[in-house]
Amino acid sequence: MSADFSSRESRRSDRLVPNPKLKFMEQCREAMRFKQLALRSEEAYLQWIKRFLVFCRQPAADGPLNSSLSPAGGVGVKRNGQWLWRHPKDMGTVEVKEFLTHLAVARKVAASTQNQALNALVFLYREVVGGELGWLGDFEPASRSRRIPVVLTPAETRALMEQLTGTQG
Repeated sequence: MSADFSSRESRRSDRLVPNPKLKFMEQCREAMRFKQLALRSEEAYLQWIKRFLVFCRQPAADGPLNSSLSPAGGVGVKRNGQWLWRHPKDMGTVEVKEFLTHLAVARKVAASTQNQALNALVFLYREVVGGELGWLGDFEPASRSRRIPVVLTPAETRALMEQLTGTQG
């Protein structure tokens, strides 16, 4: 009985090769179901994957709209009025870094939001595309917000009490 359990565990930890007949997002969903991700995680990861793909098809701000794709450009362009979509297997570390930096700089997302996007893309490349992203250490990290204390310090309490006027209750 223990041998059956160990073989089931090893099958669960293996990487699923998604069905190539499915659409790309359905392949992602299939891999997430295989890995038994929570439904909310699955929804969030699918949204981040979609945002990444849309980001990579936007026209470059400094390039002409009718040029071919730049291999390291990280963005797509239009050809004959149609958007060119790039498959994630044709992209990699450069595009992921650009997307994460865009989230921090242009979108000003919270650090936890940027981390969620990073985790979704790492899952995409590891479990769906079948490759590792490599070192992502030099993208612009989102700034963590400074937490405002909920409780007043004794000095702040004294200063507040000194400002009170009126009758004592």
